[in-house]
Amino acid sequence: MSGGSAGALPATMRAMHIAAPGGPEALQPTDWPVPEPGAGQILIRIAWAGVNRPDALQRAGAYDPPPGASPLPGLEAAGHVAALGPGVTGWELGDPVCALLPGGGYAEYAVTSAAHALPVPQGMALREAACLPETLFTVWSNVVTRGGLRAGERFLVHGGSSGIGTTAIQLARALGARVFATAGSPAKCAACAELGATAINYREEDFVEVLRAEDGADLILDMVGGSYIPRNLRALADDGRLVMIAFLEGRTAEVNFAQIMARRLTVTGSTLRPQSELAKARIAADLRTQVWPLIEAGRLSPVMDSEFPLDRAAEAHARMESSGHIGKIVLKVA
Repeated sequence: MSGGSAGALPATMRAMHIAAPGGPEALQPTDWPVPEPGAGQILIRIAWAGVNRPDALQRAGAYDPPPGASPLPGLEAAGHVAALGPGVTGWELGDPVCALLPGGGYAEYAVTSAAHALPVPQGMALREAACLPETLFTVWSNVVTRGGLRAGERFLVHGGSSGIGTTAIQLARALGARVFATAGSPAKCAACAELGATAINYREEDFVEVLRAEDGADLILDMVGGSYIPRNLRALADDGRLVMIAFLEGRTAEVNFAQIMARRLTVTGSTLRPQSELAKARIAADLRTQVWPLIEAGRLSPVMDSEFPLDRAAEAHARMESSGHIGKIVLKVA
């Protein structure tokens, strides 16, 4: 093993791989080689792995891993540093760690850039820490860096009871924004309200009307797309910003660009996984200085929905795709 390692490491590990693109049943247990950390990388002995929508897209054959990444699903995990690649500083063997992964989280071991790993926040269990990286990297980079949310602004997040949504509500509240969130059931709306958002049941209310009555949203974070895109533009205040991060309903829509010009609206968006190593390292550095103190002060924590053993990852995906969950779903690996 290159660099240092915590004793003898096994040659193979338990993992869940995608036997062939398809539904949740495509996730099958397998023995897989334990990866070696390259220059600037660490090997993590995984205790818990987060489950995210991109994992399901990859399983269905709609979201290929980037070149060089593990073909195993799983974009975030928490555990302990098991080995250090050449040139790694700032980490010691055995350190508790949570990290953004390029892939490979549905396994007993995974490698990632040392710069994409963060210490487990003081007082937080590994189970909860595994739910931080993918969600917080996404929310911080889109709501704060790209969306420019400021104290006193009106912020709307769609899918407010999801892992992304519950995190966005808490972060926006901590930054001093007034938060609105859409959700599709009384229980989900109650969860959003408990976190401090004005909840809008989209089955009973029109979020456009609600926001227009409040002079519009300064920033909207949307993962729905489709018919929501023109409605989002109508719900924005003048000079407002729309940030797209997913397209659960569809990636195309007819938009009147005259209103974008006349009202000086900004439409932008991003996906996390294809971004450069350096870009992700910068997000990690921002999180460590700006968000980790909020977590350790008790102002932000993941809302937990359910846990499944690693070999029941298919059930975890079925739970997520049912949209019945509130907050994060995790896999217990060790």
